[in-house]
Amino acid sequence: MREPDYPSADAGQWAAVDDYFSSLLAPPDDSRAAVLANNAGAGLPRHDGSALQGKMLALFVAMTRASRVLEIGTLGGYSTIWMARALPEGGRVTTIEADSRHAGVARANFEQAGLTARIDLRVGAALDVLPTLEGPFDLIFIDADKPNNPQYLRWALRLAKPGTVIVGDNVVRGGAVADPESRDPAVQGARAFLEMIARDPGLSGTAIQTVGEKGWDGFAVAVVGPDRADAGTARAPNPG
Repeated sequence: MREPDYPSADAGQWAAVDDYFSSLLAPPDDSRAAVLANNAGAGLPRHDGSALQGKMLALFVAMTRASRVLEIGTLGGYSTIWMARALPEGGRVTTIEADSRHAGVARANFEQAGLTARIDLRVGAALDVLPTLEGPFDLIFIDADKPNNPQYLRWALRLAKPGTVIVGDNVVRGGAVADPESRDPAVQGARAFLEMIARDPGLSGTAIQTVGEKGWDGFAVAVVGPDRADAGTARAPNPG
C-alpha cells in the first residue's frame, strides 16, 4: 500500500479546509443561502451538497458544454440550481423528485432563484418517470435512492449519447463500499453501480473519495464511449 503523503486529519480540519476553499472558490451567495434555509425550514433531510460540490457540478456542465442535463433526485433543488446557472442560453435541467412535498419546496426555490425557465421538474418515482423522457442528455447526475443506482445507470445509458458524462453521488458510504459482505442496501447499490461501470467496455470511469463539511464520501464519474451500442436508444413514447 502506498504511504500517504499527509497524515489523516479529523473532521474539524476537513470542515476548516472546506470553509477556506469555499471562501475563495464558491463564496456565499444570498440566493443559495435562501435555498438551504428554505430546505431546513421545511424539514427536508440534510442531504444538500456543499457549495464546493455544487460548484463541481456547475463546472461539469461548463466543461461538457452541456445544454441538456438530467438529474435523478432533486430534494430541495440546491444542486439543480448550481447546474441550471451554469447552462448556456436555451439550456435546461430535467430533474426528477419522488416526494411531492420535497418537489414543492424545490419548485418554490426555483421560482425564488428566477430559474423556472431553465428547470423542468418531474414529480414521481424515477423508474416511472425515466421511460417518459426523450434523450439524449449531455450530463446525467444520479443522486437518488442508492439501492436503485444500477437501474438508474441502465436508464442513464439509454438516455445518453457518445460523450455523455454520468456522475453518481455518495458512492463511498463512509468507507463501507469496500466491504463486500455489507448488507446495507445503499452500499450494495453503490457497489453494483461501480461494478457495472467497470465491466462495461463502452464506459470509462473513475471514483474519488472526498472529505469535508459533508463528512467522508465521494462520487463516481464515467463518460460514454463512441461504441456504446445502446446509448441514446430511449425515446419518449408517442402520445398518440
